[in-house]
Amino acid sequence: MKKPKILVIVGSNSDLPKIEAGLALLDRFKVFKDVMVASAHRNPEKVMEIARKAEKNYDLIIAGAGMAAHLPGVIASYTILPVIGIPISSQGLGGADSLYSIVQMPPGIPVATVAVDGSKNAAILATQILALKYPKLKKELLKIKKDLKTKGKI
Repeated sequence: MKKPKILVIVGSNSDLPKIEAGLALLDRFKVFKDVMVASAHRNPEKVMEIARKAEKNYDLIIAGAGMAAHLPGVIASYTILPVIGIPISSQGLGGADSLYSIVQMPPGIPVATVAVDGSKNAAILATQILALKYPKLKKELLKIKKDLKTKGKI
């Protein structure tokens, strides 16, 4: 049986520490992930190529970016896969710039957006979407909900 696969992409190496908690949750869910770094501004051709080829290998994409944060929207413009955007906090505007850049998408180019530095929610949302296709993921999601109820955290 095919296994769930997610592409996780961030715009810079400096964004990687901000998504570690979400990556750990994907490991807990036993969801295969590839993690890549590609900037929509510094290497737009690479981003376009990655996005166009993603449908062959992945079920959805999580894209995190800081500052101007165009990466999730650019990716969404090249694929029909669901894209979940993580606004990454940065110096200066504390992530508000990233949030606005990701959440303000034009009609026809949707990006589901989580909170600033919300990689855990991105991982959970991605897993909820994948659970529609991969029912085994529901069991892990129920454990997360139970942990939230009994421990107040995940």
